[in-house]
Amino acid sequence: MRPTSVRAAIRQFPLVAATLAAGAAVILLLAMGAAPAAQWTASAYALVIAAIRSGAMIRALIGGRWGIDLLAVTAIAATVAVGEYVAALIIVLMLAGGEALEDIAQGRATRELRSLLERTPQTAHRQQNGGAPEDIPADAVLPGDVLLIKPSEVVPVDGVLLDGTGSFDESMLTGESLPVEHRASDTLLSGSVNGDSAVTMKASSTAKDSQYSQIVALVQEAASSRPPVVRLADRYAVPFTLLAFVLAGAGWYFSQDPGRFAQVLVVATPCPLLIAAPVAFLAGTSRAAHAGIIIKNGGTLEQLAHVRTAVFDKTGTLTHGRPTLHEIRIPAATAGPVSEDRLLQLAASAEQYSSHVLASSVIAAARHRGLELLPGNDATEHATQGVTATCANHRVVVGKPGFVSSVTTGFEEADVAGGQLAVYVGVDGRYGGALIMSDPLRSNAVGTLARLRRLGVREIHLLTGDARATAEQIAGQAGITRVQAGCLPGDKVSTVAGLAKRPVMMVGDGVNDAPVLAAAEVGVAMGAKGSTAASESADVVILLDDLSRAALAVDIGQRTMRIALASIWTGILLSVGLMIAAVFGYIPAVAGALLQELVDLATILNALRALRSGRKKSTTAVEGSPASVAGAR
Repeated sequence: MRPTSVRAAIRQFPLVAATLAAGAAVILLLAMGAAPAAQWTASAYALVIAAIRSGAMIRALIGGRWGIDLLAVTAIAATVAVGEYVAALIIVLMLAGGEALEDIAQGRATRELRSLLERTPQTAHRQQNGGAPEDIPADAVLPGDVLLIKPSEVVPVDGVLLDGTGSFDESMLTGESLPVEHRASDTLLSGSVNGDSAVTMKASSTAKDSQYSQIVALVQEAASSRPPVVRLADRYAVPFTLLAFVLAGAGWYFSQDPGRFAQVLVVATPCPLLIAAPVAFLAGTSRAAHAGIIIKNGGTLEQLAHVRTAVFDKTGTLTHGRPTLHEIRIPAATAGPVSEDRLLQLAASAEQYSSHVLASSVIAAARHRGLELLPGNDATEHATQGVTATCANHRVVVGKPGFVSSVTTGFEEADVAGGQLAVYVGVDGRYGGALIMSDPLRSNAVGTLARLRRLGVREIHLLTGDARATAEQIAGQAGITRVQAGCLPGDKVSTVAGLAKRPVMMVGDGVNDAPVLAAAEVGVAMGAKGSTAASESADVVILLDDLSRAALAVDIGQRTMRIALASIWTGILLSVGLMIAAVFGYIPAVAGALLQELVDLATILNALRALRSGRKKSTTAVEGSPASVAGAR
């Protein structure tokens, strides 16, 4: 281990380091023949730790939380009192090691808001009296200010579009994967991204009161309001502690030997309770990581095991989050000037010269069909409307219906279903047809939801910022009956807060999902393409573009909890057996400490079973499909 790693470990786990140092000092003193000094050193150190733990125990009791500190402190004091200082030091080491394992298992990222804050607009371009734009801090914008929004810039505050039209990416706010076209007088939300044309807007609020700032505030509020998870072992602390004291007292009473009291408490020291759950949680999180699932703390595994309601976002979660080619429609009346493949090839070739956000989708659709892109010339992009180009001696126009119909004959507007979008194509002055785009349901979505139901999830909901027609179409395909459409981030948070069957698992991606991910008992972020903010606000991050990992996370949580409980009960039963033997004087203190180590080993080995899958195909029970090709204007 490198020196820097050693120093970091010492800073992170000072009690473990101090106990190891004390143990090394005791061994050195014993080797030098200074047994009294070794006893004094070990006893003094153990009593200091016992005093510190007593303070923590009293504070916990005042706060209404019963734990296992009373038994541990009494065991340390008793072994020191009867001169069993080696046993006392072993007890301290096991306590320190158990807490270190728990800290590792329950360690949580503390930078949840960093990516949100980094993306917050810092600068605005204010226009005054028709002069050149003036760069000012976004916080200095006042309602009524006229702002210039350059291409690809984030809208700094809420406002109203003043003139013309513009295309805006609002996926980070509403989850809608398709760009939204806005005209003069339409509302613009802060946090949305402008398209490829500069626009002007009139601010209607300050940065503090705008939509994006409210999202940041929601994340902060939801994260801070989440109650802490009580350690699993504490639930068994009171009965185990009472039993240990009763047996220790009985041993002392019938033998009239105070050493018998210490002997019983040594084997009753609740190291299995301290170690079993953290080791099982560590193994479970490691098992999940191998499957591309990052679980941030042991408490999340416990919540995953008991999930009763699952809530899904639509775009990028149940769907792939990017439009794909659904079909090519050639007008029946004219049969079109070219075939379907030729129409797609010409459209993709023209789109090579477009900077529109959906041009790459058309190109990808053509390449998916194995169509070669043709070189072009005389290309012109008409901002937010479409592109024209000459490809293979054909004059090709691609874009919106109004644009294509104005330069072609025989135009027919396509009838599209909810969630679909048409990209129109003209060839040599004639209307050629439409490319119908959609954001399809993931191929493994139905199987994932079925697996969640088998795992005990009672209710499944769909919350989305999309229109109701689109939401209901996807919900129908997925088999979801509980749907709420048109949701802003605050709506999602309030809906999740009102659900009755808990714990609730929320699965989503994007900044718009960050608040509700933080509000749910278990927030699951599809982090492969989702925003960093969503990933940081979530308790579980799926690194692969595979929805089935959400069900696998629940499965891993349930298996980990079963193993953790089995490990705890294994430790309890073995400890009880040793305590009974110690009552009758069969186990001296040092021998009891060593036997206790064997109990610890048994519980650790059992807890490590959580590293295994538990079934041959647990990671592929619901197979994910390859990433689909993109497409849609």
